[in-house]
Amino acid sequence: MGPSWLRVPGAALLVLLCLLIVPCARAQRTQFKAGWNLYSPEEDIRLGKQVAVDAEKQLPSCNSPKVDAYLAELGDKLIAKLPTGGVVYPFEFHCVNDQAINAFALPGGFVFVNRGAMEAADNEAQLAGVIAHELAHVALRHGTSEATKAQAAQTGVGILGAIFGGNAGGALLTELGRFSAGGVLLRYSRSAETQADVVGTQVLYDAGYDPRALAQFFEKIDADSKGQNPPEFFSDHPNPEHRVERVEEEIDKLGGLPRNVKKDSVEFEAIKREVVALPVARRETLAAGGPTPRPMGPPPVPSANYTAYEASAYAMKYPDNWKKYGEKNSVSFAPDGAVMEGGDGQAGLAYGVIVDVTKVPGDASDAKDLDKATQEFIGTLRKTNPKMTVARQSGHIRLNGQDALSTYLSNESPATGEETDWLITVIRPEGLVSFVCVAPLKEYEKYDKAFALILDSVRFQK
Repeated sequence: MGPSWLRVPGAALLVLLCLLIVPCARAQRTQFKAGWNLYSPEEDIRLGKQVAVDAEKQLPSCNSPKVDAYLAELGDKLIAKLPTGGVVYPFEFHCVNDQAINAFALPGGFVFVNRGAMEAADNEAQLAGVIAHELAHVALRHGTSEATKAQAAQTGVGILGAIFGGNAGGALLTELGRFSAGGVLLRYSRSAETQADVVGTQVLYDAGYDPRALAQFFEKIDADSKGQNPPEFFSDHPNPEHRVERVEEEIDKLGGLPRNVKKDSVEFEAIKREVVALPVARRETLAAGGPTPRPMGPPPVPSANYTAYEASAYAMKYPDNWKKYGEKNSVSFAPDGAVMEGGDGQAGLAYGVIVDVTKVPGDASDAKDLDKATQEFIGTLRKTNPKMTVARQSGHIRLNGQDALSTYLSNESPATGEETDWLITVIRPEGLVSFVCVAPLKEYEKYDKAFALILDSVRFQK
């Protein structure tokens, strides 16, 4: 007879196998690291609470304690499975009397669900998918991650990957403290949307709901809107590519579709009837809620009209639909939304021009000093951009009558894919003046003319 530990009854053996399989399935699930964030979870809560108060003032409430209670009860089931990293958020759920299909969550766990989303959902699992998606944004702290990128832009962040200057400007802090549709805290990237889809799918799976429901809901509203304006949801939640495929991939990682998944409930059907019967808010009331959401996607092409800028070492012009960020020796000129989070979770400038003045020993009339300073500058860039390579070796050109070097670099773009970084360097009494023109490789032709016009406009101060 074999060892006693092998004599396991069939039922006990099945339990043991289940205990082994469950951790294995959990180990396969996709894990995400928190993105670049200058805020703490406690600051998420304080900021979210402040903005939620403003949102409640602006948005028409359903004024239905029964609906809010249902949302809170459904939310609690999902929160129990949400990976918050041990942070306890004061979750709140509010029904907004707006028939547009939308929902959003503010940092710290303040969730607002439009009645339109509840009316559009075919079953409880689909509504749970919408809420799980929003809760994932909270857990992954996407709102304050977006605020961090906006703050970096305000203080001047370039491809060096560092923040130049001090704290965020007053205008940004004012914007963060109030609610506005399409505001900084709700301006998610496509990579953030994919992360929220994946974590939302995990939450649905763990809570016993059909994990396919999240993707099914997005498919439904996308199909229903063909040939019309896209749903409001997609204005601040950009639709990532291969959304359904990514959800299905995650379900496979979790062990496949479980048996007896929950799709609907009598409670949902009763609440949906309650919501449909609510009086509809007047459109002028909704319009008072704030500005039109900012459209997502690539920034608009550079304007043909230019604005002048003057620094102590140089003067130049830039497209008037771009903004200036930073001060003194490190300034960026870029369109709104040009600072994006790359695949490594770090923010970088995807479109625009970065001008930097670096103190170096050298003589403006000595070509060797210019070559040496330029190579040292490129070396500094490559330390913080390990995938950066020299695409075209440095060549001598003239910039405002002075000897300059032109170098083309290739780097990984935070907008996905490769980017071209056109570097122009000049030695001046103030130091090495560098102009880095940045755009994704696939869109570079749209910016090449603007970059040339910007450089043609440069005038060095005497």
